[in-house]
Amino acid sequence: MKLRIQDELEASALVPSDLLCYQLEKVPKAPTSTNSPQCPFFFPQMLTYILSFLPLSDQKEASLVSRAWCCAAQNALREANVRYNIPVSSASLPTIKSLGLRGICCISLTNLDGSPASHQVLQSVAYHLGLYLQSLCLGGGSPTEASFVALILGCPALRFLDLSGCESLFTSGMLLAQPKTAQWVQQALSGLRELNLASLQDLTDLSFNRLSSCVPSLERLALAYCHLTFEPDPARGSIGPQDSSPSQLSFHNLLQFVKEQAGRLHALGLSGTGLPPEALQALGQVAGLQLQELSLHSCRDLSTEAVAALCHQQPGLTSLDLRGCSELADGALLAVSRGLRRLWHLSLRKLQQLTDVRCSALGGLRELQSLDMAECCLVRGRELAQALGLVCGAPHPLASLSLAYCSSLKVLQVPQLRRLSLSLLPALTDKGLLAAARGCPSVERLVLSHCSRLSDEGWAQAAGSRPRLQHLNLSRCSQLAEQTLGSTGQACKQLRMVGVAMCPGISMASIRHFQAQLPEVTCVQSRFMGGAELTLTL
Repeated sequence: MKLRIQDELEASALVPSDLLCYQLEKVPKAPTSTNSPQCPFFFPQMLTYILSFLPLSDQKEASLVSRAWCCAAQNALREANVRYNIPVSSASLPTIKSLGLRGICCISLTNLDGSPASHQVLQSVAYHLGLYLQSLCLGGGSPTEASFVALILGCPALRFLDLSGCESLFTSGMLLAQPKTAQWVQQALSGLRELNLASLQDLTDLSFNRLSSCVPSLERLALAYCHLTFEPDPARGSIGPQDSSPSQLSFHNLLQFVKEQAGRLHALGLSGTGLPPEALQALGQVAGLQLQELSLHSCRDLSTEAVAALCHQQPGLTSLDLRGCSELADGALLAVSRGLRRLWHLSLRKLQQLTDVRCSALGGLRELQSLDMAECCLVRGRELAQALGLVCGAPHPLASLSLAYCSSLKVLQVPQLRRLSLSLLPALTDKGLLAAARGCPSVERLVLSHCSRLSDEGWAQAAGSRPRLQHLNLSRCSQLAEQTLGSTGQACKQLRMVGVAMCPGISMASIRHFQAQLPEVTCVQSRFMGGAELTLTL
């Protein structure tokens, strides 16, 4: 969950004394009269625990009750998986100090460069937040090598580090070249579990080896869209330091790292690296390697046979991303369904050779919770709908499903489904939408964008079966008009976000009326609606 730092303090003007109020506030004495009711009181930790279950908008409201509630709400935000996006400027320095008083542990720095202002912000982060930080994102920034090292040395508790796109750190090839500096960084990063090095075109064997040697506890590594080079025989013998290339990042060098870390490494991200079939086979057969997550998005050279071999070599995979691997066909789907029985998350988006023939095999993935088959244009949905129905007489555990652009989806019955995307289905009619609503009554997030045949009357009937709906996207549903907002407000009382962009029949006035009818909605996305451009954050 991401939260912009400007919005974080808008509900209540906090000062440092407020942030520590629960330590100063006295516990109220119980009334001495037996006739008067007991004054309700929550200990700070208990109140924080209760508020952590509330959505962000309700936590903001709770923070206005009292100083103690304000403090508990802020602690609940800190304990939740909330990332604070901090723009790098001198104006952010007071906010960084305030966040330090609360022990915030997850931040992302934007607009980072080599300027004195950026250097000052990094110093402030290390001083005020360094001891608490567990997750740090510098993605897309351009810090200097010296300021980066100084920041890392001040953050000894890091578990996640994102350096994606930070080319400035690797252009010279001298990062961590000094043994003493590398030793200090290794001590600071001894507990790091996840490292994101995606989109680094200047990353070489030498710089990768220097950095990876500083993270002995690494469990998750992302190298998506890095320029990997592949040798004719990726499984050849081990290499020494003299073989590490100072000018390129080789798969052979990466394979050696995987072999050394096989007992710890659980997740690999190699999307967009052009991984060939023989390299995937060499990776899968590393002794002692037990991968749980593997991302191969847009590795277009992978073959069905290579994926089948991977399923045999790494049967413990729980998450597999094969989006855009355009050479894969029905045999790959069959191999995944038969070989990866523990799979939780599977993405097959844009596999345009897949057909309905093997979709029935997906019913064997009884632990599958998330399935993305969007833009599989030959999948008509009939076999898939049957496969995702009942499993051994019980509802399938699937919670998230994307079927965008599946040409003629029929009846879908997945009672436990919480996220459903049916966008880009021009053939979806009111009757099909109503059937999906009745077959998936637990849906909380629904995407119906570009479904041009849906009408106000059809949506009104389907909305009655969506009492749990919280996020709704109706963008570019050209036949929908103001009546849709009215029926949505009446039927979907838990709604928090709605998108009606490019719906010409919905006016600005109807949006204002909708907000008055359902004030719990915090965001209405309505860009270019009726010729205007508007996004209301309420």
